[in-house]
Amino acid sequence: QVHPVESGGGLVQPGGSLRLSCTAPGFTSNNCGVGWYRQAAGNQRAWVSGINISDNPTYADSVKGRFTISKNKAKDTVYLQMNSLKPEDTAMYTCNFCGYWGQGTQVTVSS
Repeated sequence: QVHPVESGGGLVQPGGSLRLSCTAPGFTSNNCGVGWYRQAAGNQRAWVSGINISDNPTYADSVKGRFTISKNKAKDTVYLQMNSLKPEDTAMYTCNFCGYWGQGTQVTVSS
């Protein structure tokens, strides 16, 4: 059983940056994809970014050019570097690691 754990969320001012991490202890993403999703209050969960087994990244239009997804060398951790954050980026960010969901980490962008 895979239990992804997200970290790195917090409160940041507009224009600021955060780096989220998603780790699945004991597992790697060598043979599967990993995605980041977010859910703002009152909204449905939305896909944000993904990275496949070839380390090719994809992004939602709303974050393209501001967010960067990457893996560590061991491929057991996936990062989401978020720059130029906007208030509309405020949401619970959840990782889907090879089909398994984490609990999420809250990101709040506010002055």
